[in-house]
Amino acid sequence: MELLARQEVWNITYNHALGETASSFYTRIRDDAAIYGRRCAKTGRVLVPPRSFSDETLLPTEDWVKVGPGGRIEAFTMVYEKFNNLPDPPYAFGYVLLDGADTALGGYFKRIDLSDPQAAAEKLKIGTRVVTIFASERKGEMLDFWFELAA
Repeated sequence: MELLARQEVWNITYNHALGETASSFYTRIRDDAAIYGRRCAKTGRVLVPPRSFSDETLLPTEDWVKVGPGGRIEAFTMVYEKFNNLPDPPYAFGYVLLDGADTALGGYFKRIDLSDPQAAAEKLKIGTRVVTIFASERKGEMLDFWFELAA
């Protein structure tokens, strides 16, 4: 069997309504420099990023709960190759379980020396404590915050 390769270019722009829950999440990042999740009334789990409905019970979430700013790394990757519409490499991205949350939030890791991948991976290992840092000027988007190693 011959394996084929094909280059495809997809340039798609989306404009969509975020809805009440996501709008409130981004507004709180912008205005409060804080991350909030939503609590499932039945299980008590705090979902971050927030969802209107619990992913386990399918019931509406209720209370807003402030989480973080500290947390621990759940997963990470280091990127050394250029991807369209992403930062210039090298950079690190991963998922952090913020204090008070039951689901992990994705974001970039900053102030990590990525010149030695093995040393960087040791610093970013699963379970490492991090802190959420917010930009001084925020727009209400995921790039308004990032994670740094806790002191």
